[in-house]
Amino acid sequence: MDSFMQAAIDEAKQGMAEGGIPIGSVLVHDGVIIGRGHNRRVQRGSAILHGEMDALENAGRQPASVYRESVLYTTLSPCPMCSGAIALYGIPRVVVGENRTFMGDEELLRARGVRVDVLDDRQCIDMMRSFIAAKPELWNEDIGV
Repeated sequence: MDSFMQAAIDEAKQGMAEGGIPIGSVLVHDGVIIGRGHNRRVQRGSAILHGEMDALENAGRQPASVYRESVLYTTLSPCPMCSGAIALYGIPRVVVGENRTFMGDEELLRARGVRVDVLDDRQCIDMMRSFIAAKPELWNEDIGV
């Protein structure tokens, strides 16, 4: 497995251990993780801290050129909010662990010229399926249902 996707999975596991939703993400520039995060909506009482948003926040302010040369790894297909941030900052590639349990706004990303690679990773799928089965109300809240 790619070490960057493994780092995103580790973030997802950390989020689950904290009582949150197991979605993790890392932002990679020049082969180095510059931001990592996981869904912290529960932990922080946040409306917006999805895994991708947390990774971007933790990367801090970056020049536009850094975003345009970066890759975002995420364990789950990015929702419309996270896809909007990816498009806004011009991140050219997103590597998605899985999109079976939730199909985000991959079409928006592709329409904006973003390369979206879906790994269909069994560990990511099993983690989300188990979480959704155990806490459907929390999952539905997270996706706005």
